[in-house]
Amino acid sequence: MRLDVQPWGETMAGLVSAARAAETAGAGVVWAPELHRSAFVTASALAAGTGKEAGGHSRVGIGTGIALAFARSAMLTALAAADLDELSEGRFRLGLGTGVARLNQDWHGVSFDRPLPRLRDTVAIVRAVLAGGDPILHKGLRSIRVRGWRRPYPPVRPHLPIYLAGVGPAMVALAGEVADGWLAHELCPPAELRERIWPALRSGLARSSSAGSSTAGSSVAGSCSGAAGLVPGFDVVAAACCSVDNDPAVARRRAANVVGFYATVRSYADMFGAAGFADVCAAASEALRSGRPADSLGDLIPDTMVDAFTIAGTPAHCAARILEYDGLADAIKLSPPSYGLPADEARHAQNRLLELVGSM
Repeated sequence: MRLDVQPWGETMAGLVSAARAAETAGAGVVWAPELHRSAFVTASALAAGTGKEAGGHSRVGIGTGIALAFARSAMLTALAAADLDELSEGRFRLGLGTGVARLNQDWHGVSFDRPLPRLRDTVAIVRAVLAGGDPILHKGLRSIRVRGWRRPYPPVRPHLPIYLAGVGPAMVALAGEVADGWLAHELCPPAELRERIWPALRSGLARSSSAGSSTAGSSVAGSCSGAAGLVPGFDVVAAACCSVDNDPAVARRRAANVVGFYATVRSYADMFGAAGFADVCAAASEALRSGRPADSLGDLIPDTMVDAFTIAGTPAHCAARILEYDGLADAIKLSPPSYGLPADEARHAQNRLLELVGSM
């Protein structure tokens, strides 16, 4: 199983430095999220800043994990992906996700109507732009009509892998149907993969197979790890906030704010409710409405909830917890706790995580 990293940095230079450290530790892919920074600008910095240590021969992958699918036109997304694949010399993978309604409508001023078919259209348009040809035509909730235009630069490779993030079964199934990989939410324990994610993925993969789809043919699952992958040509990427400390109580405290942040987001209510934490989510949401910062709700999160949705504890404990994903995912994307933490503490937590990756 491949170990990927979502690096943290107080500055862009610090973020790139962390990515280099992850590369040295043996990470398969470094992923750039989109919340406080642009995923594509961050991925560009990671692409330019990695691959230099072993005489320029490192094959650490670069991915957006995730870029918001609706905040840009699908054509701009495709052009950014093509540029990044060139900049990274074929190491880029495009991770897309819908985000939640409030993020799209209130923050970015874009429609969130029928997100599943809208995301399907986005993938179709991105693939059409990347494929070249003239005209480029697609009609749906998102449409494109381009005639008389061709990108004059040759692609680095014939197929650029696209990953989709999803939590609910329909969105997860869409990833299996039209994408090259699935990206987990940051809080995705093994039981969630086994009981909720894999049944939906199998449904989508079966639809892709019956439709004779050739889109998921990049063999990306084995491109970093050398393995054939759980499903050939499809990469299943689990994710976890991983908080490592010799004192388990300190490790849990650092991770608790991450759980508290997501406990206030309605889109994840079913996931938390199924694990028996609906009352905790209600209390966290009430605290948020009363004016408390979303990234400082960790005191409301019991240790049992932290243990259920993160990997937190001593190095040996965390290593054992990571190995629980083996056989359920091709990779696990590990991120250090940072929500609500002072920069020096977040940096220390990341260093401990990278030490663990290097030891495995």
